[in-house]
Amino acid sequence: MVLLAGLLVPGPAITFTQTRKPADFVNPFIGASTSEGAAGIYHGLGKTFPGATTPFGMVQVSPNTITGGDNGSGYSFEHKTIEGFALTQMSGVGWYGDMGNFLVMPTTGPLQTSSGKENGAKGYRSFYDKASEKASAGYYSVFLTDYKIKAELTATPHCGIMRFSFPRNASSRIQIDLARRVGGTSTSQYVKVVNENTIEGWMKCTPEGGGWGNGDGKADYTVYFCAKFSRPLKDYGVWSAEIPDSWSRKREDVESMAYQDLVAKAKISTGISSSGKHLGFFANFNTEEGEQILLKTGISYISIEGARNNLAAEAPDWNFEAVRLKARQQWNTALSKVKVKGGTDEQKTVFYTALYHTMIDPRIFEDVDGRYMGGDGQPHISRSFTKRTIFSGWDVFRSQMPLQTIINPSLVNDLINSLVTLADEKKFDYLERWEMLNSYSGCMIGNPAISVIADAYAKGIRGYDIKEAYQLCKNTAEKFGNGSRGYTFESFGIANTLEYAYFDWCVSRLASDLGRAEDAAKYQLRGQAYRNIFDPEVGWFRPKDKDGNWELWPEEGRLKQWYGCIESNPYQQGWFVPHDVPGMTQLMGGREKVVADLEQFFEKVPGNMMWNDYYNHANEPVHHVPFLFNQLKSPWLTQKWTREICARAYKNKVEGLVGNEDVGQMSAWYVLAAVGLHPVCPGDTRYEITSPVFDQAEIKVGEHSSKIFRVEARNNSPENVYIQRATLNGKPYNKSSIDHSVIVKGGALVLEMGRIPNKSWGI
Repeated sequence: MVLLAGLLVPGPAITFTQTRKPADFVNPFIGASTSEGAAGIYHGLGKTFPGATTPFGMVQVSPNTITGGDNGSGYSFEHKTIEGFALTQMSGVGWYGDMGNFLVMPTTGPLQTSSGKENGAKGYRSFYDKASEKASAGYYSVFLTDYKIKAELTATPHCGIMRFSFPRNASSRIQIDLARRVGGTSTSQYVKVVNENTIEGWMKCTPEGGGWGNGDGKADYTVYFCAKFSRPLKDYGVWSAEIPDSWSRKREDVESMAYQDLVAKAKISTGISSSGKHLGFFANFNTEEGEQILLKTGISYISIEGARNNLAAEAPDWNFEAVRLKARQQWNTALSKVKVKGGTDEQKTVFYTALYHTMIDPRIFEDVDGRYMGGDGQPHISRSFTKRTIFSGWDVFRSQMPLQTIINPSLVNDLINSLVTLADEKKFDYLERWEMLNSYSGCMIGNPAISVIADAYAKGIRGYDIKEAYQLCKNTAEKFGNGSRGYTFESFGIANTLEYAYFDWCVSRLASDLGRAEDAAKYQLRGQAYRNIFDPEVGWFRPKDKDGNWELWPEEGRLKQWYGCIESNPYQQGWFVPHDVPGMTQLMGGREKVVADLEQFFEKVPGNMMWNDYYNHANEPVHHVPFLFNQLKSPWLTQKWTREICARAYKNKVEGLVGNEDVGQMSAWYVLAAVGLHPVCPGDTRYEITSPVFDQAEIKVGEHSSKIFRVEARNNSPENVYIQRATLNGKPYNKSSIDHSVIVKGGALVLEMGRIPNKSWGI
């Protein structure tokens, strides 16, 4: 357990009677806070959720403590009440979030139809015993003190299983808020009692109801459900709030007291099925002390029939413990793709929780029969891949997807197929940068899907229509790019110009691999566009206006947040020329000057590595920067600083992530760095070698291969962070990088570690 503000943070449930397995080290509470105060910035902390899920599963059944605000996971550890347990969650996102659908709450006493507020009107939410809260891979439990009910959650890929242990009470209840949605509300719902144990229905979520980006993310999806109660439904009904047609239903409207008052006064009807704008369902029971009632629910994004089939296939009986055990086994299998030895239990908990967080998205978007809802609103069947969703492009192209190219290449293949088929279904001629449940949200900047495709193809992951994928890459680069000016002058001129230049290079790389020499030359030249916004007078990148004039240089210089940049400053964003580090170095005044500047960039970082103006690990633009030292012939500085980041920015506690998890990116950085490998430039097959956290890491390459690539750090310790010498498969190795093709063949990279830098190794 971990002490946080006077509270003990529950760690993973551990079985001490047997050898500890990877899943035993998972602590889902790491990063599970949205607190702006603790983060010192409006972005908040990790924004992860602590509930139960399976590797890349459609369902994430988790406690929710808040509706509204910038609380993408729906949960924040410091909140004192729980408003219910939802079946779908997002991991580590800002922009108000979405999902949090099918909110279930066990209660006793009079029926209340509004959840109430964390610090206001009570509603059906409940205080809970913090010490009782437990979470592990595939399981969550908590005791609701207002109702004296123990809630337990587990999951299958398409189903959530909830077990509630009630007190002796003649007015026990399970109620389901069908309107609830993390960033707003579902705009219409339907529920029907099918038989004495089963309800079915759907919840339609549109931009008018807020959600992703408070509607700006254009999320438009329907969640279908089939839910079965372990006790017969004899006393049941619905509540329906009559929302006026004239009322807006965005996030801020749903949060308002007027809206909540209307929900609190919802009309209650018994024994009927219903459709409406703001529905809930309830079932009353007379319970004995400790009596358990289970609710199992299958969901689908295509049909009620799909939800019904998913439930029948994955949860045919009422054996909660069997489902929980299977979920844990699935996590052990998934997490065993990387086995680490050495290090402390604390470091292993951080590592395996990070690996766990990289295996939530991109999640399954198809039913057990392969059917999925297409971008055209029509049903489709995946035939040669698994349809997936949630592509946080601007974040995950940097570390998350490169990690998956090693340990889950078919997942990357699935994602590319999913993005390509989505463009076809929508009749769009370009790739989306942040896809969510078929929506082209346009969130963040750049063309990250191009990077993922170029990286995959270069690494031999090619199970998709490359002709169509390549054309979409070209179209995307033409639609969103630096254009005829050779730079972007509108908002975020530095960030956009640099990132578009990199993505153009990715197109060039892909064109070259495909033998398209003319395209390769064209986009190679466009990849040099970063040079167009480097101002020798200030010695750094500087935005231009539409006429080519420099924008006014700020008083703070390159430390000015948002000056030509998104979520960063020029000092942070300016290092993003991953495809041409020599060219960038020459512009900046040569190797010695750049190394000195980079050392300052790291030395001025606060001890806790929280949000700052220098190396800001809390946000993605700098994630490749520690590895630049390798390419600047100072690899010992990469070794020094990656070990520092691993130790200072990742902890086994709620504040264990210094920034948003961002759908696996923050954790993937740690996984790669901790085993001693990380790319600077996805699309290139080169990984930088750095100082491993663990004495040994065995990486299982691919899904169905028995090949293992082992990284061994001999004489490793918190003090011995510097590589003295190395061998690869028994032969001396003096490079500070290694190619993907070498890793996936299997083998052993052995590093001898020491306290003093060896400045002749890896140069």
